[in-house]
Amino acid sequence: MSAFELAALAAAMTWAFSAVIAAGPSSQLGAIAFNRIRMAIVLVMLAMFVAATGGWRTLQPEHLLPLALSGFIGIFLGDTCLFLTMNRMGPRRSNILFSTNAPFSAVLGWLFLGETIVAQKIVGIAIVFAGVILAIVFGKRRSQLDTWESVKGSLAVGVTLGLAAALCQSVGSLIARPVMETGVDPASASALRVMVAVVCLSLLMATGIRQVQAKAKLTMRTAVLIGVSGIAAMGIGMTLVLFALSGGKVGIVATLSATTPAWILPLIWIRTGERPAAMAWLGALLVIAGSSLIFAA
Repeated sequence: MSAFELAALAAAMTWAFSAVIAAGPSSQLGAIAFNRIRMAIVLVMLAMFVAATGGWRTLQPEHLLPLALSGFIGIFLGDTCLFLTMNRMGPRRSNILFSTNAPFSAVLGWLFLGETIVAQKIVGIAIVFAGVILAIVFGKRRSQLDTWESVKGSLAVGVTLGLAAALCQSVGSLIARPVMETGVDPASASALRVMVAVVCLSLLMATGIRQVQAKAKLTMRTAVLIGVSGIAAMGIGMTLVLFALSGGKVGIVATLSATTPAWILPLIWIRTGERPAAMAWLGALLVIAGSSLIFAA
């Protein structure tokens, strides 16, 4: 395995690690408050990096609106839906649901960018959704007691939020893709998208609506966990993927970086002391197999 492929695999492991770390603080603070703090930390990190590298110069006026719209849909709406899902269904189910961004991206690319959707992609899409159904419906043993394996509230609402998170991620990427093809610095584009998300989250909390306010006071320990989660996912993870794409084959890199649903299972096992159910493992493997067919087509 080459260094580029190892980097893609490491990115998936980093995202799994980030999700497990994020579950506790997200549940304590609430999805909106948690996401605002997390994105603010990521924004500071990205802004410092871009200022040091001079990447802002690659942004042109015509890039601002599509990147802002991409940030609004992909990060503000997408990440908020993701953490709302995590608070309802735990990190395992939320990550399985979020993995449907691969089939969503394939379908959206076919509808709006004229990309071909061959039989192999259709089979891959079907396998991904089969894996998701197995992991959601049959992925918990009755003997498992950890709160991460319990569903809080309606299962249908949780699944809808998870699918909405994946769809928003796909739409956000679709909007940003033409801009990125012009050679815009990726870190600068990410900083602008994250900035839009931070502003929107701050405005939402400023409304005073009780449901979007922080559920608990921010402690130093929680702030550290949020920072580690954000830096791991947006800093280390995305950097590893960009490095992998710089020299690796796109299909292989995309497939390896989509293995997060499998890597998260042993981390949950270590964290909770409860072995994930057999169907949870099978569902994750089907999601990876389906994604590989989509990306390789």
